[in-house]
Amino acid sequence: MRYRFSFALVVWMLLTGTGVAHDAQADGLPVLGVDAGATGIATTGGHDRYVTIPAGSDTILARVSKDGGRILGSRLLQGTFTIPAVAYDGSAGGISGDGRMLVLISPRATFPRAATTFALIETPQLAPRGRIRLQGDFSFDAISPGGASLYLIQYTSALDPTRYLVRNYDLTARRLVAAPVVDPHEPGEKMRGQPLTRAMGRDGRWAYTLYDGAGKTPFIHALDTRRGSARCIDLDALTGTDLSSLRFKLDDSSDVLQVVRANKPVLTVDRSDFAVTLPSAGGSAFPWLVVLVTVGVVGAVGAALSLSTARRNRRNRSSPVAVP
Repeated sequence: MRYRFSFALVVWMLLTGTGVAHDAQADGLPVLGVDAGATGIATTGGHDRYVTIPAGSDTILARVSKDGGRILGSRLLQGTFTIPAVAYDGSAGGISGDGRMLVLISPRATFPRAATTFALIETPQLAPRGRIRLQGDFSFDAISPGGASLYLIQYTSALDPTRYLVRNYDLTARRLVAAPVVDPHEPGEKMRGQPLTRAMGRDGRWAYTLYDGAGKTPFIHALDTRRGSARCIDLDALTGTDLSSLRFKLDDSSDVLQVVRANKPVLTVDRSDFAVTLPSAGGSAFPWLVVLVTVGVVGAVGAALSLSTARRNRRNRSSPVAVP
């Protein structure tokens, strides 16, 4: 049913920027305090966003206009749910590429947890479309553009939250696909790491997540949510560096995905073939390589000319002189 008193509550939260006071919680990631519910997630067109607000033991889900914060709709959901975060920088997820499905997750109180619950919401009507309860510890990762497949992170160790599998949940059959989602080029590679930041393609098909590699080589997990496949892109150049301030810059008009620090490119990934390139030392740097090559060519030409001149001189000295 609609929650008649939610409008004033949502407006108060948006104006104050503080939200409703509640215990520290996480929204699925295996640490406490990462919560995307108050800031929410923008719709595909970016004109409005969805936010969740705790209301005692229940949850208010609201659709809010980004232009002025006008409340476009709200609903009271039984139980505690939140917009899922997909990385430790607070990147939010949960909305399908076509904008018709929103996935909420039950907040985490501990790690590990025995069971995980997700709520499916049809948007923009905010109509509940069922719940999924899975035995085991899961977090939300992505959803396919048409809302047919839900991708989850399954934590496989009670002691190490960096060990995980990527799982595909078939929303039509309402079951987990038995085989985990892996990179076919590295089918035996064990997945380890913490998600640091996330970028989504505009159509919601590709989800790019930067992982720290759990002390080893950082990598980008490129998940094709339409086909249910993935590629792991190793970032050897970032090994041993500070990864905390790295972010993605995605240009949907091209095949370029940049990893940036303070908006300056650190490396570039070609999304068509996943090739990684590093930026040049700088366009203003003196082109020593060109100079060296040029000097070498000039030197070779000069040597050839000198040799030719010497041979002509020898021929001139040894040639008989005609006597009149």
